[in-house]
Amino acid sequence: MDTGAREGGNALLFLTDEQLRKGIEAMFFAYQGFTADPDRILADLAYGRAHHRAIHFINRSPGTTVNNLLAILGVTKQSLNRVLRALVEDGLVKSEVGQRDKRERHLFLTDAGIALERRLSDAQRDRMRAAYRAAGPEAVAGFRQVLEAMMDDKSAARYAALKELKG
Repeated sequence: MDTGAREGGNALLFLTDEQLRKGIEAMFFAYQGFTADPDRILADLAYGRAHHRAIHFINRSPGTTVNNLLAILGVTKQSLNRVLRALVEDGLVKSEVGQRDKRERHLFLTDAGIALERRLSDAQRDRMRAAYRAAGPEAVAGFRQVLEAMMDDKSAARYAALKELKG
């Protein structure tokens, strides 16, 4: 992450605890709204947010390996295997053995997985598009800067790696 972004925040130390509390509460409620539509879709399928994250990042990088997905999500192998097992069994994800390294498993969404990812993402894109339009371009850029500045180093590195992917 750009250290200048972190240092630039020092000029904002005049924020009161009350202003920070309001920001924290806004984040809680915004996240609740951001996840509400996908949560309803996932609940009908007996899935949770871990399934959504796996579907999102497999779609983002078709053919990604299980190890790469572990690194992106920052979860345990046991946790990811449980999620992937359900998605594979339900026909949403297919796992292929690597051609160069037979120990690797490459993950792809099936047509049904692509359709589910689209439903989940469309709901979130619609909400973000409306919020971005209401806030304006300067607020959008500032919002992204704030989110990036909140990331710890490990998350910032995973995010930077994703930004380099096509799509």
